[in-house]
Amino acid sequence: MTKILIVDDEPQILRALRINLRARGYEVELVADGAAALRAASSYHPDVVVLDLGLPDMDGVDVIRGLRGWSATPIVVLSGRTGSEDKVQALDAGADDYVTKPFGVDELLARIRAVTRRHSAALEARSLVRIGRYHVDVADHQIRAVAGGSTDVRLTPTEWHLLTALVRNPGKLVGQRQLLQEIWGPQYATETNYLRQYMAQLRRKLEDDAAHPRQLLTEPGMGYRFVPTEETP
Repeated sequence: MTKILIVDDEPQILRALRINLRARGYEVELVADGAAALRAASSYHPDVVVLDLGLPDMDGVDVIRGLRGWSATPIVVLSGRTGSEDKVQALDAGADDYVTKPFGVDELLARIRAVTRRHSAALEARSLVRIGRYHVDVADHQIRAVAGGSTDVRLTPTEWHLLTALVRNPGKLVGQRQLLQEIWGPQYATETNYLRQYMAQLRRKLEDDAAHPRQLLTEPGMGYRFVPTEETP
C-alpha cells in the first residue's frame, strides 16, 4: 500500500484528502507544519510527500530542501501560489511536480501515480550492482557469485537497508545523520557507532579486502559512499 504524507495547514484540505485517498486504497499521514513534516518523513517513511508551500512555521521550499538533504522520496507540491517564480524555486529545491490550488483530486492522484512510477523505475535501474566477487540485487535481496555457483553470503535486514541506501545513491556521499534517521529513526541521529559496526560487517561479507575497501567507502566525519565497479580505480 502506497504511503502518502500530506503537509498542509488547511483543515478542510487535510480532511478532504484523507477521505479521498483512503477511499482509493492509500495509507495517509497528515501534518500541519514544516517541522512536523520533517519529523514524520523520517519516522513514517512515506512513498510520496504532498506539500503545501504556505506553512505556518517555515516556507515549504525550506521543507523541500530539508527533505532533499537526506531523502529521495517524491515530493508533489500542492499550493495556492501560481507564479512561475514559486514553481521554479520549488522544483529547483527538489520537488518532483507542482499542482496549484484549487485542484481536482483525480488530477492530483494522476500526478502522484506519475512520480511514483518514475521513482520506482529509477530505483529499479540502480538495484543491480557488482560488489567485489558478487552481483547484488538490492531490490530482491539476492546475492550471486559473479562466476556462478552457490553463494553463502547472507545479509541481515539492517545490512540490506544500509546497503540499499548507499547503492541507490551511486557515487554520492550519504551523510551519517541521513543514514541513521532513515534506518534507525531520528532518536538515533548521533549513534555513529551503529554505522561503523554495520559497514564493517558489509565489507567483511562483500568486499574482496575488507581492510582496504574499494566500493563501500568511509568519508571520515561525514558519511559513506558506494563507488560502482566502473568507477573503482
